[in-house]
Amino acid sequence: MEYITLANGYQLPMLGYGTLHIPPKQTKECVLKAFEAGYRLIDTAASYQNEKEIGEAIKESKLKREEIYLTTKVWVQDAGYENTLQAFHQSLENLGVDYLDLYLIHQPYGDYYGSWKAVEELYQQGKIKAIGVCNFSPERFMDLYMNSLIHPMINQLEFHPFYQQKNQKCVLKQCDCLLEAWGPLNEGQRDIFHHPMLLDIAKKHQKSVSQIILRWHLENHIIAIPKTTHLKRMKENIDIFDFQLDKEDKKQIEQLDLGYSEIIDHQNYMTAKWLNKYKIHD
Repeated sequence: MEYITLANGYQLPMLGYGTLHIPPKQTKECVLKAFEAGYRLIDTAASYQNEKEIGEAIKESKLKREEIYLTTKVWVQDAGYENTLQAFHQSLENLGVDYLDLYLIHQPYGDYYGSWKAVEELYQQGKIKAIGVCNFSPERFMDLYMNSLIHPMINQLEFHPFYQQKNQKCVLKQCDCLLEAWGPLNEGQRDIFHHPMLLDIAKKHQKSVSQIILRWHLENHIIAIPKTTHLKRMKENIDIFDFQLDKEDKKQIEQLDLGYSEIIDHQNYMTAKWLNKYKIHD
């Protein structure tokens, strides 16, 4: 594993395991498989409804707490200072831990300024090792950055060869904030695993397309959290530390950028309406 250093000096693995869309009844087994494959960075969120199962997997794994890098997120429904404090402690209880390695504001909606104040306090109390946001567009990120006591250290965004977020990367670099990629394999869309260019690069390095894409993330200094429920693919995805892409490979992959998302548009008013209406508890 390779590690990357955040603005506060804390280090995170550059490759983690994502748990979005994994049904709760499968989550424990999948996380245990991920641990077996060598993953130590586990990403979840209150809205995924699988924190308790991840907590069970951590307990059953017998791994030491300090060996695991645990991320979860506060949902829009729990935006605001008091709500976020309550949501944070509920997540700790669900996960069966007494601190988090990374806590993120999941969406740029609702009273996320109140949420950020709570997150800053929890960080200062040592209950969180690093703090950040998720899905914040450049202007919303910069506004929060300019009005925060402790700046976001991570912005977790959709990032993959078809959506390379070049403007976001420039903004985050200015702010000494790292990009963490959700959907690094484009959730399998656009038949990405059979793209002719990516297949050619994979053949050249005797690797799979997913390994090429994840290596490309790593060489762009971006944390990636691919999701799969299959142990074979988990092992394949983490086997990316024994080769390097060359300049021509990177130049070719850069040409795949569409410049927009085909998964979700967080700056669309209908997205804001839908996510604000989505409730994860009574």
